[in-house]
Amino acid sequence: MTLTLLDAVLTMAVLAFAAWAFARGQRPAARIARRARALADEARIAQPELATPQPFAKRVVTRLAVLGELLPIFEGPHRSDLARRLTRAGFRDARAVSVLIGVKVVVGLLAAAVAFVAGGHVPFVERWFVMRLCSAGAFFMIGMMLPEFALQAHARRRQKQIAAALPDALDLLVICTNAGHSLAASIVRIAEEMRDIAPALAFELETTAQELRLDGDSVAVLRNLAERVDVPSLRTLTTTLSQSQRYGTPVTQALQVLARAERNEHMHLLEERAARLSIKITLPMMFFILPTVILIAAGPAVLRLMTVFK
Repeated sequence: MTLTLLDAVLTMAVLAFAAWAFARGQRPAARIARRARALADEARIAQPELATPQPFAKRVVTRLAVLGELLPIFEGPHRSDLARRLTRAGFRDARAVSVLIGVKVVVGLLAAAVAFVAGGHVPFVERWFVMRLCSAGAFFMIGMMLPEFALQAHARRRQKQIAAALPDALDLLVICTNAGHSLAASIVRIAEEMRDIAPALAFELETTAQELRLDGDSVAVLRNLAERVDVPSLRTLTTTLSQSQRYGTPVTQALQVLARAERNEHMHLLEERAARLSIKITLPMMFFILPTVILIAAGPAVLRLMTVFK
């Protein structure tokens, strides 16, 4: 009797839930939702290229940008400084600052978690929970600073690449101006020629060419280029062109003088590096080459002496 009553109660419950679900599905909001899903499915079938999933790296960058936007932990001046560093490193996306802040927070949290877990195995820190928290906080701050150090290193490497390729770009600029091309057309041609040799410099020159199409003030555009890249040679180029326009000096002549000076400076830099090479190679020779030479030279004599005195 009890099982029959329980079976009847369960049946009534199932029927009541089915009736409630059917009534809920007949509401206007439910019908609108079904119609919207059907239209979305039709759109995905009609345009399959729009339904392709985003790459994993792009999804991670998007999540980091959202995290950086939701955490207002940096003030406006610091964000402006980060934007300037990102620009010099070649990151010009509108959400680059937010992505960097998200990376800083994630790296800091990972470093804090590793420090907190590893603190349980350190002899002195494992006794005190407060010490583990302090070590986690310290590693969190270190993790927050690591992305900025990596960004600064990347920016320096990029600046060195641009500075190394700039003398060749100046020589090409002299050739283009001698051929009668304008400054904007010369910069576009140089960017095309140096895209495979120096992609960082080609990217900056393409951006400068686009700015020249919008703004006819070449001095202001080149000043923006020097500010973005922060290379002394580009600042010298901006000063040279501004003075040539102010005093009426031919641009080609000024560029020839600047290209010759940049080439000489580049040669002096290479000579300085070559002079420092003998000092840098001293320690590797002492620790790696000299023991091998001693072993080869004195090894047979030592083996013979061991044979004689055995």
